[in-house]
Amino acid sequence: MWCKVSGRKHKRWEGDAVLVTRGRTATLKDMEGKDIGKGSGYKVSELASLCEGEALMIGGKQVEEEGPCKPRHDPLAPGAFVMPRPSTNHQWAYNKAGLPLVDVVVDPYLTANLRPHQRDGLLFLYECVMGMRATCRYGAILADEMSLGKTLQSVALTWTLLKQGPYGGKPVAKRVLEVAPGSLVQNWGAEFKKWLGRERISVYTVNQDHRVELFAASPLHSVLVISYEMLLRSLDVVQKLEFGLVICDEGYRLKNSSIKTSSALSGLSCTCRVILTGTPVQNDLQEFYAIIEFVNPGILGSSAAYRKVYEEPILRSRQPTCTEEERVLGEERAAELSRLTGLFILRRTQEIINRYLPPRLDWTVFCSPSPLQRELYQALLSHRVIRACLQGSTQTQTHTHLACITALKKLCNLPGLLYSTVQERSDGGSAEGSLYEGLRGVFPESYSSGGFSTADSGKLLVLSDLLTTIRHLSPNDRVVVVSNYTQTLDLLQNLCVHLGYTYCRLDGHTPTIQRQRLVDNFNSPHSAHFLFLLSSKARGVWLNLIGASHLVLYDIDWNPANDIQAMARVWRDGQKKTVHIYRLLTAGTIEERIFQRQVSKQGLSGTVVDLGKGAEHTSFSSNELRDLFSLTDTPCLTHDLLHCSCSMDGSAPEEEEDEEPASDRPCQLGRQGDRDGAGQKHLSMSELMQWRHFSGGTHTFRDAYLDHARNHISFAFQSTISHTTQ
Repeated sequence: MWCKVSGRKHKRWEGDAVLVTRGRTATLKDMEGKDIGKGSGYKVSELASLCEGEALMIGGKQVEEEGPCKPRHDPLAPGAFVMPRPSTNHQWAYNKAGLPLVDVVVDPYLTANLRPHQRDGLLFLYECVMGMRATCRYGAILADEMSLGKTLQSVALTWTLLKQGPYGGKPVAKRVLEVAPGSLVQNWGAEFKKWLGRERISVYTVNQDHRVELFAASPLHSVLVISYEMLLRSLDVVQKLEFGLVICDEGYRLKNSSIKTSSALSGLSCTCRVILTGTPVQNDLQEFYAIIEFVNPGILGSSAAYRKVYEEPILRSRQPTCTEEERVLGEERAAELSRLTGLFILRRTQEIINRYLPPRLDWTVFCSPSPLQRELYQALLSHRVIRACLQGSTQTQTHTHLACITALKKLCNLPGLLYSTVQERSDGGSAEGSLYEGLRGVFPESYSSGGFSTADSGKLLVLSDLLTTIRHLSPNDRVVVVSNYTQTLDLLQNLCVHLGYTYCRLDGHTPTIQRQRLVDNFNSPHSAHFLFLLSSKARGVWLNLIGASHLVLYDIDWNPANDIQAMARVWRDGQKKTVHIYRLLTAGTIEERIFQRQVSKQGLSGTVVDLGKGAEHTSFSSNELRDLFSLTDTPCLTHDLLHCSCSMDGSAPEEEEDEEPASDRPCQLGRQGDRDGAGQKHLSMSELMQWRHFSGGTHTFRDAYLDHARNHISFAFQSTISHTTQ
């Protein structure tokens, strides 16, 4: 270990190094093999006899041969983060040699960056992998939501175990294996360098040019970062290596215990296993069993026993026809399962990190449809294909329903999207093609698929005015625009070119190797890009676009979780400015109906997972379709359904005395601000009453950016999330 010259008893070590001696000369090299100090004139016997615990001065640096039986860092220093000492039973089981107990102290270099919840997470992980929470069990699942720092907690755990241990100070692990999706391998390498620096640790990231064999042959590298795909290709080599800890990022990939990846990882001899996942896994009990079995094999018994003891009683108790006895038994088994797995599963929500973020203003904006949109919408609703859907024709298949829904959603975004499809599929050769028959005549004769006018779409008018105002009032601010559809991004890209805005774009076609570079360039204070066009399908916890302080969600998704994730891209750790989120909906159309289902949790978003990918769907009832396939001529049907008597001028709502406190009610899209624990949970209709309500056109929105577009807005809901920085 080395540090700058200091007279302190407990040194603050800068990092590890390798000492190379030749005769009377000594050279100090960092973990990348670079020279960081040289000295000469030493006694040959002095260098030859250097042993554990002894110090040496080399090139202005103090070097000490790392030895056991003493803490690596001072446990009595102010703010020292000391791990708990093992219990007597733990010592009896794992310290057969009777080595002295040594305090494990988290490196102060890391401690300075750990927030309270991250300290708790690191403590939890340490106790799990050391077998302190469950007897003879060394696995853990860190299921924190995005932005809570799962990576930092993992880096801190890795570094602590590589350098320290409670028995004689011997490290718990000599090597650590980090497995991640291919797109995140380089990010993991960058995170280790970010939090520990180059001089402390040498991380080996596997790719086409850096093979596992080189890692196996190198004494310098202690951490191997590899993708799931490359792990399978290099399994023979990896299995021969000894790892003291395995961490699996995006652990949802291991939900099926029969897949090759799960089998390969389960076959490794390492027992200390950690899964990182931001996706709740408790909803599918078989998937839940699979990841539990990976981190702590056998703790829930065999698959058959688990199914009989837990899964079947719990599922029966959730059926409407269950008996009282079945309900009670199911609740008991669910509580028992939760208690047992709660020993090694930690789940925290976004609410923890919100208090450290700047204020966020959420707007749900209802845009007036353009005359062309309204005319086309009416033409589609009166079309024989949609009428057949509404009449419940036995010949009408589910995919036809979805084709009708897709057509209406395209029209809400921009008539040009519908026009392109009309040109392609107006042959009438199929039910889907027949839907577009006759629509060509509704478009103006001069209409061209190669161009567009912002006046064609209510949402595009609002977006255009919004961008113009942001550019004028806050020229240093940047904007992220998100859409579900690549075709929509194409047209938004044309808008950028037309208006002269600089932009970058990330969607499913963007090569993996370019993604982080795009994000980093956009987030740079020196970025020349005004806009970031983002596909909502390009998911990943690393897409933190804090270089922008405005985000426009151009279209709505059936799954509210996808919208929440998209809207959070700019409201992340590191954001310094007040964030403005604008969610655009075309008033009175299918988009408003989808929004209502998200808010009232009526289940359509649960049955339709992802229309764009053609996934499995249940059939729609006639009543559901009749509601979806309608056009309402009202500023905001959602506000009408609230039976709200407000003045619609954005006045603060008055909470009714008999209504439950807003902080206790579930919320999906966001939370009314200035309340403890404000976050992003399920929003109910009663919660929406607590938002500010604005009618468009006449009233000011009290938002300098949105006011410029108010002539194209029929209504808006607004909520603020604000916390005192701690």
